[in-house]
Amino acid sequence: MKPTIINIGGVPEHFNQPWHEALAKGLFSQKNIDLHWTDYPGGTGAMNKDLRSGILDAAVILTEGIVADIAQGNETKIVQWYVKSPLVWGIHTGAHSPVQNDSSFAGKKYAISRYGSGSHLMAFVDAHQRGLTIRQDQFVVVNNLDGAVKALSSGEADLFMWEKFMTKPLVDQGIFRRVGECPTPWPSFVIAVRTKFLEENPEAIQAMLSVIREACKEFYAQPDAAEKLSAKFNLQLADVQEWMKAIRWQTEASFDPQPLKEVINTLVDLKIIEKQISVRELCK
Repeated sequence: MKPTIINIGGVPEHFNQPWHEALAKGLFSQKNIDLHWTDYPGGTGAMNKDLRSGILDAAVILTEGIVADIAQGNETKIVQWYVKSPLVWGIHTGAHSPVQNDSSFAGKKYAISRYGSGSHLMAFVDAHQRGLTIRQDQFVVVNNLDGAVKALSSGEADLFMWEKFMTKPLVDQGIFRRVGECPTPWPSFVIAVRTKFLEENPEAIQAMLSVIREACKEFYAQPDAAEKLSAKFNLQLADVQEWMKAIRWQTEASFDPQPLKEVINTLVDLKIIEKQISVRELCK
């Protein structure tokens, strides 16, 4: 039987190492899946765009980002949690910025990878938790991490939110200063699939999910997993070891979508989406 081609995207970060190892071992091929992985340095907003256009069949994507985009018309379904632990967003400023702590966040400009990205949505979540409001004119689109470095270094933007371990080398080098943190109040990553593709290839998607759950379990059990990530992503070994203690990949076949209710409620409260949608509308 001809293999099912699945075009999937994800950020080029430590979370997704199990996908690359499963690909290198041929585990998807063994299930008659021809998996094509694409790195998305631009993050969730860029993946949402390509899910909508059909360039991607599936994505490993931030929970709040895909929920918001499905609510706004993206014909995609969430099929599985990928990372069940929260994502800890670091809140960063430039080395020479006058911003020292959250008392000086009000009115500042936020660098975001693009509208609808995690860096965009979580700025609203964090501001809400701190009793602040953000206007649309406070956002500066920078596309990716390199763009954020330029924007914060030049003073074009004041703040930037990104996963704190991936930005740690920039903090260590004195390019960024971390002035706060904001953990997501829900599981951080899901696997999402275009609805049409899912309806046409349900068995292939289930096989893909089975492979990645096992790959996550095997990766976490590797005694040198932290060393691999440290070398690949230029991270301090102690930082990776701390991260490995906190992360929980999805390794069971069960899928409890109930935490998505809190995501929906938060996005409605923040007026990022206009009306309540049901968990059933998000999932398959």
